[in-house]
This record gives sequence, C-alpha cells and structure tokens, in this order.
Amino acid sequence: MNLQREFEERIGYQFQDKKLLSQALTHSSYANERHLGKQADNERLEFLGDAVLEVISSDFLFHKYPKNPEGELTRLRASIVCEPTLSFCTRELELGKYLLLGKGEDQMGGRKRDSILSDAMEAVIGAIYLDGGFTSAKEFVFRFILNDIEHKQLFFDSKTILQEIVQGNCSDLLHYELIREEGPDHNKRFVVEARIGARAYGQGEGRTKKAAEQDAAYHTLLQLRQQGFWDNGGNTCI
Repeated sequence: MNLQREFEERIGYQFQDKKLLSQALTHSSYANERHLGKQADNERLEFLGDAVLEVISSDFLFHKYPKNPEGELTRLRASIVCEPTLSFCTRELELGKYLLLGKGEDQMGGRKRDSILSDAMEAVIGAIYLDGGFTSAKEFVFRFILNDIEHKQLFFDSKTILQEIVQGNCSDLLHYELIREEGPDHNKRFVVEARIGARAYGQGEGRTKKAAEQDAAYHTLLQLRQQGFWDNGGNTCI
C-alpha cells in the first residue's frame, strides 16, 4: 500500500482526484527541489482550507455556545485554528509521515515542525473541499479538529491553566526545568519538565523551549486530572 492510499484510510476519505491529495501533501521545499513550479505545492490549498476551517469552526462555536458573546467566541476560535493546536491535531493522523518534503527540510526536522504540519492540515481541508464539497470537509474537521474541543482548549491554554491552579491551591511555585536538548542548532529538540516546588510532574518536548514547556504543562494537567487533583470544572485539591 502506498503512503497516500494509507493516508486516505487514516482520514476515512477517498479522493476522486488523487492529484489534489498529492498537492495537499507537497511542501514547497519538495516542489522547489524538483523544479515543479509554485502551482505544485500546497500553499494555495492551505489558503483555501484556512477559509473553510474558519467558516466551519465559527458555525460550530456559534451553535455550541449560544450564550457566549462575540469576544469569547473569537478567542475560542483563535485557540482552535492557531498553528500549535492544528499541529497538535495532526498527531492522531501522523500527518508528518505522509508529507513530501525536500531533503534539506526533512533533515532539519520538517516532519515535526508546527508551521509545516498546521499548513498541511489546512491544505488537506482545502483539497477535501474541492474534491468532495463542503459537507465532506465539514465531516473531516469535525472528526479531527472539533471532535474534543475542551481537550484542544486544554492544550492551547495549558501553561495559563496550570499556573492558575498552582497559584490558587498551592504555596509552592511552578517552574520548568530543562532536562536536555538534542540535535544540531538548525534542528534542536528540547525536553522540559514541569515542577511544582521540588516535585516533578509532566515532561514535554518541542523544537523551542516555549513549545516544550507548553507540552509539559499539558501533560501535567492530564496527570493531575488522572490523579483526581483537578477536573474540567476547575475543581482542585493539590
């Protein structure tokens, strides 16, 4: 089974026009390296998918939260369609595995780069919209982006949420400890641990310290919830 067919099975959608899928998965570095021209990469599809995603997410939030004012809906939508959250959504799909990248970009860790993954996610949405229409695109977005919105919010706001929990329920300070950094300067990977006082909690990793801290905070929140110290309702007993 080739990778594109495998990806179709993962997302549960079969493209009528396979060229659209191929384009959605083609990064500009690959197109440039092979002199395919600007029309061959996924940037135009990303532009379209971004607009489709905004309409779908806006409609979803409008009906899910009928009492929320415009400002709250705007902030919530921004947390869903932003680069880190969209990249987070691609983990389930292992989207990076299926991308066509130039050799240099691939060697520099492009398959895990948030900007590349989020752009590709939007390109896939745009490709599905062109191939199967708005309903097909909506089904994809609901399944892989809006399927667990509270969980996505938790990831997006993880550092803020954890800081508020610690400040409100604990005399110890929250801080982040750099455990190690790996790789050359152009492809760094940071591993960070969240600590409350002297006690270690979740670990996270990322291409920047900030991203690693966010990931560590997210895993700490999951750990606190699993241990019964915190729930989605904001109840805590650290």
